[in-house]
Amino acid sequence: MTSETTPETSELIAGLKPWIETESPTSDPARVNAMMDLATAELAAAGASVTRIPGRDGRGDHLSAAMPWGGDGPGVLVLCHLDTVHPVGTIAQLPYRQDGDRLYGPGTADMKGGAYIALKAAAAVGKDGTGRLPVRFVFTADEETGSKTSRTLIEESAKNARYVLVTEAGRDGGKVVTSRKGVGIYELTATGRAAHAGTSHADGRSAVVEMARQILAIEALTDRERGITLNVGQVHGGTVTNTVPERCVANIDLRVTEDRDFAGIDAALHALAPHDPDVTLSLTGGPNRPAYTKGPGIAALHEHAARLAAELGFPLEDLHTGGGSDGSFVANHVPTLDGLGVEGAAAHTINEHLYVSSMVPRMMLLRRLMETLS
Repeated sequence: MTSETTPETSELIAGLKPWIETESPTSDPARVNAMMDLATAELAAAGASVTRIPGRDGRGDHLSAAMPWGGDGPGVLVLCHLDTVHPVGTIAQLPYRQDGDRLYGPGTADMKGGAYIALKAAAAVGKDGTGRLPVRFVFTADEETGSKTSRTLIEESAKNARYVLVTEAGRDGGKVVTSRKGVGIYELTATGRAAHAGTSHADGRSAVVEMARQILAIEALTDRERGITLNVGQVHGGTVTNTVPERCVANIDLRVTEDRDFAGIDAALHALAPHDPDVTLSLTGGPNRPAYTKGPGIAALHEHAARLAAELGFPLEDLHTGGGSDGSFVANHVPTLDGLGVEGAAAHTINEHLYVSSMVPRMMLLRRLMETLS
């Protein structure tokens, strides 16, 4: 792909700017809803009918939208999320700016860039009257924390779909995703006994010490040969330095290549026993996203997309990745192609960026999929 900035690319860069500068961490529903306002405006301008689903449980609203062609029958479902992992204020450290082929900003790659070009692709199809199957969008507010309030919407929407396209960022040079690991999310709580660290240390039972031992046992369940990984990503414990900590909480991320491996790891986590008999353990959570496997329908969808990409002048290889996405909820029921968004790098970090040269080609690919799937 050329790094030359065309008028069409410049228009996309300018249009994406307010999306990136509207910070939308999952935990801030008002800010996520501001993003939903921007998406609603784009959808309305393209003639789409939009349904807004009010947020709940501390999360923002979701959107369901149908483009103005194709009727009510089974069609193409485009899955996008507008929440990010970046806390409010990140834009000061990671301002929206272009440096050569890199366009920086929180959420540029994951996944506002992909969502935006998908909307522009659909708008162009509608303007030129080249649509075939109905095209519908779902924009969600909580993908980054497991899609707890949007999963049902995603699964119900996919029941009226022949194909699902997911606008997560392209991987490793623009590859699309045709399989993903399954994901589990757990929280382990240790409860001990508080005591003054100076005058009554022996009376205390440290939840932090107990959790340190448990973390080693949890991480030891990792089996990379079988594609099973466990990661204790966050630990919170204690109150002040001079008090034996009564409580400690650890958040655990589980990834499996095959769904059948969930049961064994789940059983092992529930079997964790305290080393200190005066400390109790409590485990919540479980499998969150099933494994997404490349069956014949997904393989055929990828082959079709690869032919379109070749016509547009670039290759479109596929890969398996360990990350989960909303596509994981539906891929085992409806042919699903993921990673169709912009190419980018450093997602979830202070250097997140997309590649400008990918914006128009990936938009054109999405357009051609909307025009040719049947």
